[in-house]
Amino acid sequence: MTSRANDPSPYQPPRGAIAPVAPDRYGEIKLLSVRGRLGRLRYLGYSVALGLLVNLVAGLLGGMAVVFLSGDPGEWLAVGVFVALAALAVLISMVLGIQRLHDFDASGWWSLLMVAPLANLILYLVLLIMPGTPGANRFGDPTPPNTLGVILLALLPPVLLLIAVAIVIAIPVYLQHSGVQ
Repeated sequence: MTSRANDPSPYQPPRGAIAPVAPDRYGEIKLLSVRGRLGRLRYLGYSVALGLLVNLVAGLLGGMAVVFLSGDPGEWLAVGVFVALAALAVLISMVLGIQRLHDFDASGWWSLLMVAPLANLILYLVLLIMPGTPGANRFGDPTPPNTLGVILLALLPPVLLLIAVAIVIAIPVYLQHSGVQ
């Protein structure tokens, strides 16, 4: 009878290491560049920050337009500022999308789908779901580990969604028990 240690049985488990190996070096984060890579969580966090910033600036400009810019020339100026703000937000969003596409070794030209209806939703889901290349790829080294700020920004949408659901459930219950109709 032969020894089991020397028998190359096809039913033995593999003997390789299965733990992920940390990369030797990390790439630099270049926020407003089409070069480099951007991980999933960092992409989500930066997208949330961009959305918050755009809404804050639009709200401030809208309030100022109502107070200070009444009449036809003022309204046209406010519309022009809003259009410029929207174009800048789309441009920054496309740059972030290009870096995210680079993270899983895809061409940045796919980011043009961001301006196509329905295709932009599919692209956004792909950008959020697709894991990045574990090591260096043709677009550079992997991104450094996420900071606490990036993690908190990425967690903001689910937390706000949970708060909104709790409010939607709580208000009718409160009104029913307080007797207010």
